[in-house]
Parts: sequence; structure tokens; C-alpha cells
Amino acid sequence: MSDPCPIPSASDAAQRWVACLCADWCGTCRDYRTVFNQVAMEYPGMVFLWLDIEDQAALVGELDIETFPTLLIADGAELRFAGPLLPHAGTLSRMVGALAPGVAAAASADPALTALARTLYQKEISVNGR
Repeated sequence: MSDPCPIPSASDAAQRWVACLCADWCGTCRDYRTVFNQVAMEYPGMVFLWLDIEDQAALVGELDIETFPTLLIADGAELRFAGPLLPHAGTLSRMVGALAPGVAAAASADPALTALARTLYQKEISVNGR
């Protein structure tokens, strides 16, 4: 996994986590990384992952990310949000805060995003305790 943010370990099976899908060649992504890390510090009970889609191509598979940054927000293996997000701290913070636990998850238009969320959860969140 590409250098995740330093956030405390997840212990709950339904742990809220956020993954940013980016690419190192993308200037917006490089600028956004600092913002993403700052927002991660506001939510110490959540896991934040930074995923370079090219470095982790085997994990991402055939998923075609067209807009950067693209965020995945999930509770455990249940995808809550998947899509591009304006690269601003306030936008990310509001999005994370607005997805209250217990509210029905939105269906993803792309089954590959749902599959990636499940894979990330299984491989990175629950197995590695991140």
C-alpha cells in the first residue's frame, strides 16, 4: 500500500476508512496529499489510506479512474461514497462528517469500485490493522 497516513489502528470490523486514489504524476494529487493528511488528523478514529493507482495497479485492476482525486469512503467492507471530490480540506471534512454511521449506503454505479473497497478492507484495513 502506498504510504498510508499515520492514523491509529482500526479495531472495529465496521471501522470507517477513507482511501484517496491518486497518481504521482498528477500535480493536483501531489498538492492534495498535504490536505488529505491534515483532514486525517481531524478524524483520529478513522483509517486514511493514500493509494497510488499506478504503484498499486495489481490491486486496482481494470478500474479506470478518470478524475483525480477520487475518494472511497467505507464502513468496514460497505462502500459509503465513491467518486471524485474537489481537492479542498473543507470539502473532504464535510463529506466524511456527513456520512453518519447507520445511514443506508449509496449504491455504487461502478461494481469495480465496490470490489476495490472490499479488497482494500480485506487486505489493508482488517488484515494489517490499519
